[in-house]
Amino acid sequence: MMGIFKTEINYTGLTIDNYINGFCSISEGMVRQDGQTVFANPNAPLPEFLTSVYQSLNLSYPKFYKMDNLSKLGWLAAEILLNGARFNEKYAPEQVGLVLANKNSSLDNDLKFHHSDISVRSPSVFVYTLPNIVMGEICIRHNFKGEQSFFIQDEFDAGFLYKQVSYLLNQDILRACICGWVDVLGEEYGVTLYLIEKNTNDKSVVFSSQSLNNNFNNNKS
Repeated sequence: MMGIFKTEINYTGLTIDNYINGFCSISEGMVRQDGQTVFANPNAPLPEFLTSVYQSLNLSYPKFYKMDNLSKLGWLAAEILLNGARFNEKYAPEQVGLVLANKNSSLDNDLKFHHSDISVRSPSVFVYTLPNIVMGEICIRHNFKGEQSFFIQDEFDAGFLYKQVSYLLNQDILRACICGWVDVLGEEYGVTLYLIEKNTNDKSVVFSSQSLNNNFNNNKS
């Protein structure tokens, strides 16, 4: 079930180790996967940049072009993050969930809808006037049916995300979770998504608020 929240739920018993098994960040015309730049188009306006990232992946997913910029940004980061993860072989759909946050909600698309001519306002624009639609687009693409939550916050809060995701994994509500920050307002945008799992791989880092925060700050453009 999707939700949009503004308040924190306090959880205890977060002593079980889980692991960051990959991350992807996109900002200022740069795409980074696990800390390495994999694509750059720094001079392009946001819509053109997002399209260029999509085309670089050699994908065939026509619905991409109908999404708003927030959904495109999160969708692309998830696509790169999960490349080669073989989730369909590892987990049942209900074992994978998402916990995302941003500052501006769906304001980027809300403003476009507000300023459109009221006589020709399109339902396809209205669809994206909720920030959690980005989670829906990711889940449709990858067949995820686990717990999903979207939080509105003033800034990236590593400790908050750590507590939310740890609870879901440690209580066996999920076995894997994509978490992070995805925000767009005009030409200001940024996304950093993390793949959190109970099991390790050769790139694993222990999941903690500190490791989230260090990674987020180190991968800003």
